[in-house]
Amino acid sequence: MALALNKTTLKQQRDQLKTFKRFLPSLDLKRQQLLAALKKARGELSEAEQRFTELQQRVEQVFPLLGSSTAATRNLASLVRVREVRLGEENVLGTSLPTAQAVDFDVTEYSRLAMPFWVDLLVASLEQMAEWSIWLQVRRERVQRLDYAARRITQRVNLFEKVLIPRAEQNIRKIVIFLSDQERAAVVRSKIAKGKGAAAR
Repeated sequence: MALALNKTTLKQQRDQLKTFKRFLPSLDLKRQQLLAALKKARGELSEAEQRFTELQQRVEQVFPLLGSSTAATRNLASLVRVREVRLGEENVLGTSLPTAQAVDFDVTEYSRLAMPFWVDLLVASLEQMAEWSIWLQVRRERVQRLDYAARRITQRVNLFEKVLIPRAEQNIRKIVIFLSDQERAAVVRSKIAKGKGAAAR
């Protein structure tokens, strides 16, 4: 759309520029806060992944016992089932993030006399691993959502900084130059008209 080179458009462009410059600092601040929240969430995810790996390694030390056990005929993995996962929502800088509140398990009844001594440890470890696995999924989702929000706000900041503000400033310069040229031309025409009027007398 062609830019109308007049005083009305000049006022509109100046008002727009003022609005853009007023919103840009708050957008940039939100971007910085989202990037800080994303960095923290990535740190929490990394820490959770490390703890999960350590837990997995501890549980794997029990696995060699499974092969030599008479209980191998029974599916030990089915001893523990996740009954319910309670999730919540948290608002961080306008971004809705999931939170893991609690995980409930169903443990199949088994005879502690008929089963090897380490089955109790295995049940506790399976519960712990299932819980950590769910927490990891929640933390990954938090990182994903924060990353998306940070990318969107960065795009908006770039739009203001690199497109809207420079375009408004360029439009203002163009209109000001055109209007001052028009003003000079009017002065010159006026002088010429006065000169002709004086010469005609």
